[in-house]
Amino acid sequence: MDKLIHIGFGNIVNTAKIIAIVSPDSAPVKRMVQKAKEDGTVIDATQGRKTKSVLVMENSQIVLSALLPETIAGRAQAELEDAEDKQDRE
Repeated sequence: MDKLIHIGFGNIVNTAKIIAIVSPDSAPVKRMVQKAKEDGTVIDATQGRKTKSVLVMENSQIVLSALLPETIAGRAQAELEDAEDKQDRE
């Protein structure tokens, strides 16, 4: 089973489907988010808070989160390390 990580406010994503976790501040990312909103492929998981990270998923969907990219990346890394530790014990 693929690992899931919490991206804030009870929202969870599949780590195996994440291509990139980026900051929303640059102009190219802002354009990408705006185009995805127009196409209807944005999932807004911010609960009305400021978007602090943009997750680009395998299926061309964009997920907006109110957590910092470093926080989400740290959680994803921790999940990978836990999975490796579990495999080593088996």
